[in-house]
Amino acid sequence: MDIKNAQREVDDWIRDHGVRYFNELTNMAQLTEEVGEVARIIARRYGEQSEKESDKGKDLGEELADVLFVVLCLANQTGVDLQKSFDRKMALKAKRDHDRHHNNEKLK
Repeated sequence: MDIKNAQREVDDWIRDHGVRYFNELTNMAQLTEEVGEVARIIARRYGEQSEKESDKGKDLGEELADVLFVVLCLANQTGVDLQKSFDRKMALKAKRDHDRHHNNEKLK
C-alpha cells in the first residue's frame, strides 16, 4: 500500500467508524502520547532500562502503526499530500546526504 492509499483508508475509517477527526491539537497530543509508547518499548527492550513485566507483551509494530495512523490523520486534516511530500523528501535526502554519510568516519 502506498501512502496516498493509506491516507484514503484512514479517511474512510474516520467517516465509517470515527464520526469525525479530532482537532489538530488533540491529534498532536495523541501523536506525542503514541511516540512516548514507542520510546518506552525501545528504551526498555533495546536500551539499558529494565523491561517491566507489564511492558513485555507490548507489540512495537502495533505502537508504530498507532504513530502512523495519527500522522496520516494529521496529514488528511491539514491537506498534506504525504506521498508527494515523502517522495520529495527522499529525493532531497538522496542528493544531500549520499556523500555525507559515506564520508562519515563514525559510520564506518
